[in-house]
Amino acid sequence: MKSDKVKKGLEKAPHRSLFKALGLTDEEIDRPLVGIVNSRNEIVPGHINLDKIAEAVKAGVRIAGGTPFEFQTIGVCDGIAMNHIGMKYSLGSRELIADSVEVMATAHAFDALVFIPNCDKIVPGMLMAAARLNLPSVFVSGGPMLAGTIKGKKLSLTQLFEGVGAVAAGRMSLEELQVMEEYGCPTCGSCSGMFTANSMNCLTEALGMGLPGNGTIPAVFSERIRLAKQAGMKVMELWEKNICPLDIMTPEAFQNAIRLDMAIGCSTNSVLHLLAIAAESGVKIDLEMFNQLSATTPHLCKLSPAGEHHVEDFYQAGGIQALFNELDKKDLINRECISVTGRSMGENFANSPVRDYSVIRPLHEPYSESGGLAILFGNLAPEGAVVKKGAVAPEMMEHEGPARVFNSEEEAVEAILDNRIKAGDVIVIRYEGPQGGPGMREMLTPTSAIAGMGLDKEVALITDGRFSGATRGASIGHVSPEAAAGGLIALVEEGDLIRINIPACRLELLVDERTLGERKLLWKVPEPRIKTGYMRRYARMVQSASTGAVFKN
Repeated sequence: MKSDKVKKGLEKAPHRSLFKALGLTDEEIDRPLVGIVNSRNEIVPGHINLDKIAEAVKAGVRIAGGTPFEFQTIGVCDGIAMNHIGMKYSLGSRELIADSVEVMATAHAFDALVFIPNCDKIVPGMLMAAARLNLPSVFVSGGPMLAGTIKGKKLSLTQLFEGVGAVAAGRMSLEELQVMEEYGCPTCGSCSGMFTANSMNCLTEALGMGLPGNGTIPAVFSERIRLAKQAGMKVMELWEKNICPLDIMTPEAFQNAIRLDMAIGCSTNSVLHLLAIAAESGVKIDLEMFNQLSATTPHLCKLSPAGEHHVEDFYQAGGIQALFNELDKKDLINRECISVTGRSMGENFANSPVRDYSVIRPLHEPYSESGGLAILFGNLAPEGAVVKKGAVAPEMMEHEGPARVFNSEEEAVEAILDNRIKAGDVIVIRYEGPQGGPGMREMLTPTSAIAGMGLDKEVALITDGRFSGATRGASIGHVSPEAAAGGLIALVEEGDLIRINIPACRLELLVDERTLGERKLLWKVPEPRIKTGYMRRYARMVQSASTGAVFKN
């Protein structure tokens, strides 16, 4: 056992004494020591219930003969951090989480780990740590929130953010927004649409690192507690068989995850995080691969914000395993990939048919023949940009319009709410990338304001920042290279024509090379926006979004 380093032999008498100070018996010390990595806190709705998940996991570990030890990581609620300086710290928390788990697991010589994430950056941060440590590991999330309901119609956090724009445009009363505020987020759990948190928990299941149901069982269902107990028991089986994350997160497993990503139209942030997790796993994937797999993966499921269904509906329809079963009818899934069940993915989904074809469409009747995300390339994004094409109106799949240029999110939001944006405009928000932000803020406020004002079928938004999974419309993010690194987006001027062609995966600035060369000579690297603390160091270490915004080696 790895834990023998801290408990076996004459020289470990002091260590055993410290374990006994915790109240442990010799029998407990002799067992495998299992770290329970919990991101529970009292500020994130998706994490407020994780104490119950942790207790269930620990019960499962004890049932199967292990000794569990719970420790915490940080976790940011992106909704609460939105549209202020707090959002600059969200993406950066991913690296802190991975590093802190590495420190705790290595310092205390754990034999195995159970990870309990739920919301946006916590899931990929923990997956990165699991790959780095390569100890037998199982993931069990806290589960999705139930959708809110008003007058028989379901709603999620998307409608709250869009309601702000609707009130500003006079399309909704403040009283109506206040009612939505009361009922939009009715339970604990990760927000109810296919936003980043639920996207990443579903992708964890697709990668094979979560048990079937991990991504979709609602937070308030007792089945979630049973799943947590099973996770605790299962990690002991993985330890006995020495099945580790790098045995599971293979190139083929990442292909399965990308197929799922395309079939259900996950958050654009999933691209960023899959690249980072793959890098930690020693697996080579790039942005071109997303387009290649998208070309042959039908878009079968539209969940909020792309459609009217929510994750609870996806769960009732059979969830990830049912969707894999459907994709397998065209041999689109690598069946032989191993998972934390100890069985192959094919064995996992073999008896999981689709239960509701109105939520998960059949292969012969997809929303589109290609996937719900697209990577755009062109002179404006030579290293790529990402759009959730499944949430783009047909009218905006191809668009050409004048640039409206803003050097921060705040400037853009002010212009949108002041009704200074007109139909046909292409909003450009720059200096919000990983380095320039710093921290690559999500832009849910401006995109939601556009949608709430009824302009999402007439206005596009392009940024070197990123978007919440709750964003819809022609919102193109992760433009790389970013403005702060001298990317072409830094040279765009008010009124320049920009051409967007999502079906052709193209993003072009229609300005001649001579003019761009003259502008380049006048451009200067801007002063850092944060000059102290963690985000100062982050800006110096982070790489392009096209790499997953991972740190330099």
